[in-house]
Amino acid sequence: MLKTKYSSLLTGSVLLLGLSAAQAAEYEWKFQASETSGEPSFKIKQEWADKITTMTDGRVEIEVMPINSVVGPTETLTAVSSGILQGHMTDPSYFSGQDPAFGMLGNLVGAWQNPYDFLEYMKYGGGEELYNELVEPYGSHLIAAATFPLESVPSTVPIESIEDFEGLKIRAPQGMVYNIFERIGATPVNLPGSEVYTGLEKGVIDAADSTVLSNNDAMGLHAFAPYPLYPGFHSMPMIAVSINKDIWDGLPEDLQTTLQTAFDGMAYDLIARLKEQDIETLQRLQEDPEVHPFNLPEEERQKFRNAAEQEWQEWAGENEMTQKIYDSATAFLRSRNLL
Repeated sequence: MLKTKYSSLLTGSVLLLGLSAAQAAEYEWKFQASETSGEPSFKIKQEWADKITTMTDGRVEIEVMPINSVVGPTETLTAVSSGILQGHMTDPSYFSGQDPAFGMLGNLVGAWQNPYDFLEYMKYGGGEELYNELVEPYGSHLIAAATFPLESVPSTVPIESIEDFEGLKIRAPQGMVYNIFERIGATPVNLPGSEVYTGLEKGVIDAADSTVLSNNDAMGLHAFAPYPLYPGFHSMPMIAVSINKDIWDGLPEDLQTTLQTAFDGMAYDLIARLKEQDIETLQRLQEDPEVHPFNLPEEERQKFRNAAEQEWQEWAGENEMTQKIYDSATAFLRSRNLL
């Protein structure tokens, strides 16, 4: 009899535990990222989503999905506002067609000498507030901003000065970076990131604005482009970690704070881990007689910055928000003696 009672109690406890586990998540969200599932940065985003489940004691579950899982990269802003997605972790430059201010704040090309300056600007220099002023009318809210370490430029030919870009066919997405490469005499080619490998292999392009050194090496780009410029001096795109605004407004304060804290942590973790991989990759490439990494001298970087500043000024005149972003970002850079 005692055994039967114990068995019944145990069975009931297991059922209750199972029911509790099934009901644990109060919020289940899908966030689409801008990377493929195999990229290290995507895996780091997934890890932090899992940490948020732990930090919220199972109340929040976020499924991080790779690029193109639900919609294309230019469509995630609309998908988040309409509820097709609950959030995204992506480069706002994809939405430049809706407002050039997304491209300006999403990647102020040539502005940032290291990713921590950018994070400081976003967190403490007014960047987050400006971005939410821009994005909230679209039904989205920025939880936190992240970015990548300094990128590299894989090239099939040596580049040792800005003059060496003259006539160079370089992959660059449409927008600010495309225009700046054009300013310094290059011939930009608008290819999606997925076509960089074949573009270099077949000679469609001579070089590419294409992510961080370790990613480029993992993709095999240095087999065709053995003259990488590193560290980068050009692109440093924002990763906007954003959520549907109605969902955000309806969250209790403790969950809002937890999400902000977690994604701020992810921003620094992402930089540190990818930079470590980049350093390991650089050391290995420097020992490879077939690959020749090159660090562009400071005076050459300044030439690129000069061209970039001219482009910033042109973009500033597009509308009221682009002017606000220009004024805010340049004031911050001057306050840190970075401009």
